[in-house]
Amino acid sequence: MTDVTIRHNPDRERFEVLVAGNVIGKAAYKTYDAGVSPQRIFYHTVINEEYGGQGLAGKLATVALDETVAAGLAIVPVCPYIKKFLTKHPEYAAGTVATTPAHLEFLSAALAARART
Repeated sequence: MTDVTIRHNPDRERFEVLVAGNVIGKAAYKTYDAGVSPQRIFYHTVINEEYGGQGLAGKLATVALDETVAAGLAIVPVCPYIKKFLTKHPEYAAGTVATTPAHLEFLSAALAARART
């Protein structure tokens, strides 16, 4: 597959995988700042089924986590895929914080508010 692009779409709070200009996957997040340091809570990663098995989720995660760390934000892994990815990539450990009940409450409220709009 040659025409694959991974980009950050901050307006939609996600990183996207595009093939021939079409979004075929995403790593969604919410920005969290409880006054200590800004963090990015990753809560959902998906690649369209027909593109599975090509390593695109790993490439997406790498770009998303690299850009998160470069932006000075901590990684908060709620998404099962991101959690598993981090266990295989210890180079991100210093930029990762453990998920807390406060993170989950914030995420739940943010997603509920988005669903109402």
